[in-house]
Amino acid sequence: MLKMPSVKPLVFLFLLFGSLSVRAQVDDPIKVDSAIVRVNIGVVDQRGHPITSLERSNFSVFEDGVKQEISRFEYTSAPFSVVMMLDMSGSTKSFRQNIQLSAARFLDALGPEDRVAVVEFYSKVNLLNDFTTNRAAAAHSISVANGSGDTDLYKALLFALEKLSKESSRRKAIVVLTDGVDTDMRDIDRKLLSGLSDTQIPTAIKPETSEILNRILNRSDAQGVTIYPLALPTGDPARLADPTPAQIAMFKAARARLKLVADRTGGTLNAIERLDQMATLYAMVAADLRTLYTLEYQPPNSKRDGKWRAIRVEVSNPDLISRSRQGYFAR
Repeated sequence: MLKMPSVKPLVFLFLLFGSLSVRAQVDDPIKVDSAIVRVNIGVVDQRGHPITSLERSNFSVFEDGVKQEISRFEYTSAPFSVVMMLDMSGSTKSFRQNIQLSAARFLDALGPEDRVAVVEFYSKVNLLNDFTTNRAAAAHSISVANGSGDTDLYKALLFALEKLSKESSRRKAIVVLTDGVDTDMRDIDRKLLSGLSDTQIPTAIKPETSEILNRILNRSDAQGVTIYPLALPTGDPARLADPTPAQIAMFKAARARLKLVADRTGGTLNAIERLDQMATLYAMVAADLRTLYTLEYQPPNSKRDGKWRAIRVEVSNPDLISRSRQGYFAR
């Protein structure tokens, strides 16, 4: 249990259960030691069963093909700081109870020393509770999460990364429940597609070129944050009777960006096809966090030239399979 300073009861209640609206500061640079590279790694056997008994000596890490010296190693039991992000935009209004019950199951599956912050986002980004091991406080935040209107997904991700930057050397992750359709990005995509023919539309959007998406990815790289998107089925034009090519292209781009976030950070994109799958997928993500190792190294190439640095992690047993982020841009 974290020690809290002595404060008046009403102030304590606000800190524990109150929400803090944040509309600015997401553009401030994150202060981290960019000379250190942190990598979270999952290891499974040929049947996909997680392996959690490895030692530092079982791992080798390479950057651009050059073996690096592991300066720090953490076992799968080391605690995480996790931001739970809940999409409270208008598209989720009809199944808020499902979200609350499923997210609570995620809390139950975490380790006792894992610190959790809960953030709701819609047309605003609200911090419902800061990082805490108090599960009752986090559960209360989930139960009161609410909102409507637009989806400020990318602003919320930047805010979550800013919060994590203050968690020093702890292992870090974000679990974000959303359909992936950021309102501002959708408007940009729609403007791009306007005036194009139906044959041009399917290949017109290049998801990987989004400026704000790349800012999120670069900040994730700098901290070694693993991001797990839980993709809601809302907004999928396949559910419409006669979707337009533009609707299909914009939703496809939104999902592609979610996958980029997961792949680049070493997480997984979990698609929720039915609402009754939500609790199970939340529990699977919590279980996956409990199987991750973390290592750090300091690359000899300290140039911040914006070039891609490829990361490869190997385990000494060739029958085992490792999963981690694939690299970072040196910025």
